[in-house]
Amino acid sequence: MKVEILKQIRLERYIFAVIMAFAMIIIAELSGEREIIFPEICALTIGAWISEQQPWMCNKRKMFFLVSIAALFGVGVTRYFPMPLIFQVCLCFAFTGFVLTLTRTTLIPIISACILPVYLGTKSWVYPISVSIMALIIIFAQWLMEKNHLKPKNEYIPCNFDLKTQIIKWTKLLVVFAIIALIPFENHQIYFLAPPLIVTFTEFSNTKSPLRNKPFHIIGLMTLASAIGCILREVLNLYLHLPLTICATLACCLLFFTFDKVKTLFPPAGAILLIPMILKTNYLKLLPLEVLIGATVLIFTAKVIFPAEQKT
Repeated sequence: MKVEILKQIRLERYIFAVIMAFAMIIIAELSGEREIIFPEICALTIGAWISEQQPWMCNKRKMFFLVSIAALFGVGVTRYFPMPLIFQVCLCFAFTGFVLTLTRTTLIPIISACILPVYLGTKSWVYPISVSIMALIIIFAQWLMEKNHLKPKNEYIPCNFDLKTQIIKWTKLLVVFAIIALIPFENHQIYFLAPPLIVTFTEFSNTKSPLRNKPFHIIGLMTLASAIGCILREVLNLYLHLPLTICATLACCLLFFTFDKVKTLFPPAGAILLIPMILKTNYLKLLPLEVLIGATVLIFTAKVIFPAEQKT
């Protein structure tokens, strides 16, 4: 296939992802239901639509189940488990590790889907319902793209997890995360550990991930994405009083342009991009700095506690 055709196909996928974000936020604004805004939707469209090969080992049915159950569990924790925030978050983190191991998949963005409602104190069932509907749209659109040869078909091979290894891995992740979280949570600065950063932490625990070779690259992408989201929200929405829809659409365009220039697709950057669209305004000025510090600490901690295997 000619290079020009490949570029056009990639552009079409970018456009579909922008339209998805646009539709999500305009529905949320028109309905007055902010719970409809699901930042991880951008990460899922990057992985399912834009990437040549889906970065997670997961088929379509399991993707729908996992995203839906994670969102449902997160709201359930907020509604029915009145405990300190750090314990709620750790409970969600442990649950996602359990279901990923049980289903033999690596769809780690569900961590963010599960933890986000806890961070926001979301108790409305609108959140899991809207997340499930958006997951269906993503899956159906991915099927259409594959059917019409707009992207390669995702081949799912169930992960052959060693149960003992997985238990040790997730226990180590949970304990280390809880220790790191003590100071930010105690000081009510939880976005040092924003949900997409927890996904990044988990991604870097995978010793086979090629991203481990360019940690500064990923830290830069995450920080830039959060800065784009915050600046556009501040300037366009707060000062010029333009709709959030315009902010989010322009933010997605800028991030996708960045992806194309640096030739790196990192789905959690899409999620952190849209986080500013749902935050209280007093968080916006500090969020990029918090993301920079949080990403640096989590990425290098993951590399230390999960060292790469030495080649013989």
